[in-house]
Amino acid sequence: MSLTTEPGRRSWLLRLVIAFSFAQGAVSMARPAVSYRALSLGADERAIGVIAGVYALLPLFAAVPLGRRTDHGRCAPLLPVGVVLIAGGCALSGTAHSLGALAAWSGVMGLGHLSFVIGAQSIVARQSAPAEQDRNFGHFTIGASLGQLIGPIAAGALIGGPRLASTSAFALVVAAVVAAVSFTSLWRIEHARTGTGAAAPGGPRVPVGRILRTRGVPGGIFISLAVLSATDILTAYLAVVGEHRGIAPSVVGLLLSLRAAATIACRLVMTPMLRWLGRAALLATTCLVAGVVCAGIALPVPVWGLGLMLAVLGFCLGVGQPLSMTTVVQAAPDDARSTALALRLTGNRLGQVAAPAAAGLVAGVAGVAAPFLMLGALLVGAAGVGVRRNSAPPAFEERGLGRSPRYFGKGRAGGERTKP
Repeated sequence: MSLTTEPGRRSWLLRLVIAFSFAQGAVSMARPAVSYRALSLGADERAIGVIAGVYALLPLFAAVPLGRRTDHGRCAPLLPVGVVLIAGGCALSGTAHSLGALAAWSGVMGLGHLSFVIGAQSIVARQSAPAEQDRNFGHFTIGASLGQLIGPIAAGALIGGPRLASTSAFALVVAAVVAAVSFTSLWRIEHARTGTGAAAPGGPRVPVGRILRTRGVPGGIFISLAVLSATDILTAYLAVVGEHRGIAPSVVGLLLSLRAAATIACRLVMTPMLRWLGRAALLATTCLVAGVVCAGIALPVPVWGLGLMLAVLGFCLGVGQPLSMTTVVQAAPDDARSTALALRLTGNRLGQVAAPAAAGLVAGVAGVAAPFLMLGALLVGAAGVGVRRNSAPPAFEERGLGRSPRYFGKGRAGGERTKP
């Protein structure tokens, strides 16, 4: 019997989703607030891109060490540490009076988000049976989508008017309070370890290079990078698009929340979609549609058209994160799952560093809508990765990792025609 179905332990995932909702809600509220505060301090498109990139810079170097620690220890301690860093980064961003300080505290916020996510994802991987992982990761990411739904609406309601500097600062302080609410759900989430999916303290570590050469891991990392980069730049740059097109901050917040609502809807129906298409085909199809729609945001469409495009985009982007988690977890060795998830998050943060910087350069040269063309190309490339992996032969000889990855084979363990 799996840990997720044992009597008295069924509520751990619900409490984790609630905590993640508040933590992600704080971050989703703070990210556009940071952009508006930067605009009030005189930032241009390039500076917005740099600040958005710094959010991911500290996590880029911290992800693998945190994953190593989690593989050989408990996951739960990372959760309160992450909440403290998120709340502190939000509050101190609200008091920053220079772009440099704003970027630095944004980086602290990003480090806190990374700590929370590594701990939470590792708990889901460790306490879910293989057949439950698609479902449980999907439910876990609903917490992120709820935060992304409510956060931008709250930011849009608080920010605006002639006092952009003060209203954006107030929104950041409120985001810190929202993050702190996560503490109310961080109790008895992690069960006593059974030895499954976790290495013994002081045990041998699987080399990072060997994990990255495992079939399924690189593709899962790239798809996750592309999807998160699209979500991240959309959050940061839709505010700039709104400024250029005369769209009020409150409307921008509603548009971002519409995207998040579509993502929630996607994850609620993920099980029948997996049964119909299988994991690999579903990933490839949704990445392709998302790439086309994301590029279409560059067109001067009316607000209602932009809302429709964001709804379709949100639905398609909702597939990539949970399924790439399962892909990486099931491909990785049992005693290196947290490290593999951390490598996936490293790829995400690399995308969050490089993509906003590239978006800032592109926007400065070709206009504010150009980054969405770049993201469209990245998502189409991710769809190509999914197609190639789907057509790859199922046979794979695992070299010294203890088991064969279960990525694109057919059947319950492989994710193809899976019943999560």
